[in-house]
Amino acid sequence: MALILHAGNTNKNAFKALIAAEYSGVKVELVKNFEMGVSNKTPEFLKMNPIGKVPVLETPDGPVFESNAIARYVTRSKADNPLYGSSVIEYARIEQWIDFGSLEIDTNILRWLIPRMGFSVFLAPAEEAAISALKRALDALNTHLASNTYLVGHLVTLADIVMTCNLVMGFSRIMTKSFTSEFPHVERYFWTMVNQPNFCKILGEVKQIESVPPVPSAKKPSQAKEPAKQKVKEEQKKEAKKEVAKPKAEETGEEEAAPKPKPKNPLDLLPPSKMILDDWKRLYSNTKTNFREVAIKGFWDMYDPEGYSLWFCDYKYNDENTVSFVTLNKVGGFLQRMDLARKYAFGKMLVIGADAPYKVKGLWLFRGQDIPQFVLDECYDMELYDWKKVDITDEAQKERVCQMIEDQEPFEGEPLLDAKCFK
Repeated sequence: MALILHAGNTNKNAFKALIAAEYSGVKVELVKNFEMGVSNKTPEFLKMNPIGKVPVLETPDGPVFESNAIARYVTRSKADNPLYGSSVIEYARIEQWIDFGSLEIDTNILRWLIPRMGFSVFLAPAEEAAISALKRALDALNTHLASNTYLVGHLVTLADIVMTCNLVMGFSRIMTKSFTSEFPHVERYFWTMVNQPNFCKILGEVKQIESVPPVPSAKKPSQAKEPAKQKVKEEQKKEAKKEVAKPKAEETGEEEAAPKPKPKNPLDLLPPSKMILDDWKRLYSNTKTNFREVAIKGFWDMYDPEGYSLWFCDYKYNDENTVSFVTLNKVGGFLQRMDLARKYAFGKMLVIGADAPYKVKGLWLFRGQDIPQFVLDECYDMELYDWKKVDITDEAQKERVCQMIEDQEPFEGEPLLDAKCFK
């Protein structure tokens, strides 16, 4: 009887069990058409893993979750499997490197990668700490591999499978050649492993990333985290201004030229609207009871479809939202970067679901009939969402607007983890 593995076909943690199965001659079947956010929300799946995480292995004796535990189970399914070594000390060292690969390598790769992918707020000190910890781990691994072809013994073991699957994320997503060249024995080891037939069958062709993904926004929080550099720049600007400052009018007897007016935001040039945005924001903030009858009714009484437009947004990569606080930080960072639009917008962002992966959906009110161009240009998060203009003649869409404004729970059949307002 085949073991059934519930996971997507690109899940690196599922690869551990699939590669172990290839080496062990154990039949493991990957569930077809597995869809994160759907397949792992069914009652049947939640009986196997109550928190809804993947992968999960379905066995004749019951389900097993956590990827390393699954890989161990698959390996143990074959008696005297060489993947687990040939002695007690080899077994212990295999377990040692499995833990090391997960806690020291995988964890720090993700701490570096996740903010660069825009899934949490970028902080330069946090990135520096992650890179430093990763280099320390890779240096230790490099030293070991200087005199060892494999992690334990003279054959591929489960430790090599787990370590390589963890390194795949780093090599393919953030660790460039200039970074990994400091660890030549790790490089040799990695490319040797991913080109083994049993690895190739599951991983396919692996390519190293050519450049580190840029920080998603030019206005990144790290600028506020480097006070010394910032202070130097400010002092330099002050000195430059002193050098080019013109004499005061009273010193020359000449009339002082009037300062040039700042260019107006195109939204300020639109025809006046009957909707006063600040009035709506005050009504929203001050309504504590009978919200639907007071605030929602007031919104539609104020709403000007000629001067404003409503938009739904849905996060494109919800299957990546596997950690609640990371997801909440992601949404919080988005709202911070939207501050430039505060005069022209109102928004609600909902984080939906009792278990991972969490869904992020939003409702936005913008001045004008389109999403403001300066927002699209300056806030990189915008491209991480699918945007759809609300048709208020559609009663279903109009009711969805009401539900999002009032944080209705359950929302579309699921509980709310959090609701954040931009006003």
